[in-house]
Amino acid sequence: MAMTLERYIRMLAGIFVLASLLLAHFHSRNWLWFTAFVGFNLFQSSLTGFCPLEIILKKLGVGRSCCGAEPTSGSSPAK
Repeated sequence: MAMTLERYIRMLAGIFVLASLLLAHFHSRNWLWFTAFVGFNLFQSSLTGFCPLEIILKKLGVGRSCCGAEPTSGSSPAK
């Protein structure tokens, strides 16, 4: 199954939350502010549609096909 941009965002948000919880437990409770930041961004993104991580991932080329073209649905190329 191909990874979509939305799936990358969900995966990275989960990694950020888990990592910050581990850092808060083993290093400093101040890492919980990062957990709150991720949660706030997820919340505001659901209301506004604006997602900073999406912009960053698009600039890195995540979610594009190998040639930079958007995949077409259903039809195969003519020979």
